[in-house]
Amino acid sequence: MTAIQANPLPQDLDQALMVGRVWRAGNINGPAVVAVRKGRVVDITRHASTVSELLERDDLVAIARGAEGEDLGDVNALVAAALQGDQGADVRLLAPCDLQAIKACGVTFAVSLLERVIEEQAKGDPARASALRQQLQETIGTNLSELEPGGEAAMRLKADLSARGMWSQYMEVGIGPDAEVFTKSQPMSAVGHGAAVGLHPSSHWNNPEPEIVLAVNSRAQVVGATLGNDVNLRDIEGRSALLLGKAKDNNGSCAIGPFIRLFDGDFDIDTLRNAEVRMRIEGVDDGFELAGASFMREISRDPLDLVRQTCGKHHQYPDGFMLFLGTMFSPIKDRDAQGGGFTHHAGDRVSISTPSLGTLVNTVQRSDAIAPWTFGVRALYANLAQRGLLSK
Repeated sequence: MTAIQANPLPQDLDQALMVGRVWRAGNINGPAVVAVRKGRVVDITRHASTVSELLERDDLVAIARGAEGEDLGDVNALVAAALQGDQGADVRLLAPCDLQAIKACGVTFAVSLLERVIEEQAKGDPARASALRQQLQETIGTNLSELEPGGEAAMRLKADLSARGMWSQYMEVGIGPDAEVFTKSQPMSAVGHGAAVGLHPSSHWNNPEPEIVLAVNSRAQVVGATLGNDVNLRDIEGRSALLLGKAKDNNGSCAIGPFIRLFDGDFDIDTLRNAEVRMRIEGVDDGFELAGASFMREISRDPLDLVRQTCGKHHQYPDGFMLFLGTMFSPIKDRDAQGGGFTHHAGDRVSISTPSLGTLVNTVQRSDAIAPWTFGVRALYANLAQRGLLSK
């Protein structure tokens, strides 16, 4: 393992209060809500049958910290088994969310803004990206990260670019007053730590997007955070922004985990505002390696502003939602041909890491080659009813 993969759990594991989901085989044969306490995994399903329900509780921290439950073993063993792909284990790690909507914010960093404009101008052709990148950087000639979205300077730049015929829909959401917020995946569809993520078979220009993901309840309260991979198909979205659904929502295209770390005295929104999110891509077939980082201090919109733009009187989420905050990491290192930029190969190993949340590791395959998604909301409630967990 590389250094970034060596610690899938927070560096302060003894202090971290985490919740998530596992699949329990045998007589239960279904998902369980778990808390991680000082390195032990504890089944607390009888106190909250779903993570969505758990995050609604006013006594969330107390339940996660002290509610009685069955000890399922060491958390290090659980995450190690996930990386080994042990599908026959009695307890298997799942994505830590269930009924929540899965939303994502795009173009929240200046670097990703430029790359979205390049995709749009390249019309999905990676061979044109390098020349367009240089042209845009020379033409715009300003540090977009210093602009306040919707502010006077941003609006002056918008007017100038519009006059020169250079305005873009990505510029609109990058420096305009309204954030881009879209539905990334469906409830229950996210894959967890150690699972394979999927690329649509028609895509030939794609990349991972390492992001922090907020866990938000129905009252728009941010109660914790985790890591996510917003798998991105650059060629499909580049052909038309109206193809965003096809570019973003496919089998296995969303990875979240390993656990949701709850806000408490040692971990809060300011921890995230100052976080550094690192990523490493390792190619198993060609030895390719690429590493990079996103610095949350460079985000153009505050995380709580993104929550407000997602949820309020204009839009409610009765089961809560998971919110990807965006990334500044857009890999441009050539892989297969000079000037061709980066794209995934089957078998790539992607590691996304920050010290307070640990590391999310996934392998890359085609979305039609990995296991299909079959366990949805109806299956969940049928399973919970069979186990007598819906009586209340």
